[in-house]
Amino acid sequence: MTVEYDPFSAEVRRDPLPVYKQLRDDAPAYFMPKYDAWAISRFQDIWDLSSSNDLSAARGTTPAQLLTRDQPVAPMLNLMDPPDHTELRAVIRKCFLPKNVRAVEPIARQLANELLDAVADRAEFDAIDDFSARLSVTVACMAIGLPLEDGPQLTKLVQRFFSHDPDAEGMTEKGLGALAELTAYCEDMVKARRQQAPGSAEAIDAVVGFESGGRGFSDADAASHIAMLVIGGSETFPKVLANGLRRLWEHPDQRARLVADPSGIDDAFNEILRYDMPTQFLGRTVVNDLELHGHTLGANQPVIFLYASANRDEREFDDPDVFDVGRKPARILSFGAGNHACLGTHVARMEGRVCLKAILERFPEYELDLDRAVRLRTEFVQGFASLPVRIG
Repeated sequence: MTVEYDPFSAEVRRDPLPVYKQLRDDAPAYFMPKYDAWAISRFQDIWDLSSSNDLSAARGTTPAQLLTRDQPVAPMLNLMDPPDHTELRAVIRKCFLPKNVRAVEPIARQLANELLDAVADRAEFDAIDDFSARLSVTVACMAIGLPLEDGPQLTKLVQRFFSHDPDAEGMTEKGLGALAELTAYCEDMVKARRQQAPGSAEAIDAVVGFESGGRGFSDADAASHIAMLVIGGSETFPKVLANGLRRLWEHPDQRARLVADPSGIDDAFNEILRYDMPTQFLGRTVVNDLELHGHTLGANQPVIFLYASANRDEREFDDPDVFDVGRKPARILSFGAGNHACLGTHVARMEGRVCLKAILERFPEYELDLDRAVRLRTEFVQGFASLPVRIG
């Protein structure tokens, strides 16, 4: 069977998983002539290439940077290569170490309970707008060092950034405008922070105070890095949680198991991350020719890593299309791998534990209204933009 894959095609946007399986089986290194780019679909290949010095992140990682090229490449941590990337990552990473995340966890738990208190007398609430988006942006603001009261404004900007026209490829003017607004906001925060005494455990201080070779970031460059942290810290988790609520609702026996024994929630959240990863792919650019599955990936060609495909790879997971909260895989690719593995891994896992526990304690037999749910089906992100949860 001939495999045809275009991340922007209606078929892939509607349901990419069948196409991903075809790619894994028949074309694990798939060339896309339209974009002069390669798509990699198997777990081990992506795992290995994520640490390859033959690939560069400096020319972009998103489809709008690598494929349609309508989003400029700005100074961001995820768009840097060693040694600069290594130096800056080491500084920012300190703000996201487990000890710092543990300090935030009681605050996140209190916020989760307060958010559920606010909807407890209603017949339903929205899993994203009423709950997870509010919690995730608040936690992100705490970790980064931004005013908590700005959270709703930041959420709207990030949601606009990811807005897509289903009939067009690439970024929209609305999305690019939102990124410009977010970066301008972050630049104002950077300028204000430079007037304060440094030394906190917040990421904005790490970026503002960073120096390499005796030089630091300009206000604009520092703002770009902070904007990336805002996007990464607030956008993905709400979709992950919504996916998890859906799968637990579809598997009431597994949900009941977690209600009876919450100690399994960490493993359950890991399975939610594996089974329904919202971010479909990120990529790199080939620096030096490399061989893969009989093909030459040439210098200057983009390569995209199909993470959502890799997390369903039969070569890595037993029965990968089965949702099992008791699964304990040795590794998953939901946080990437290698030098560019997600900085917020510990934060996301903490948020997942806190939110699932709070909802299952309060509303153990919740119902969902999928007919009224709003789905995002883009080349880049798959998941819910709105998910009504019935509790009354």
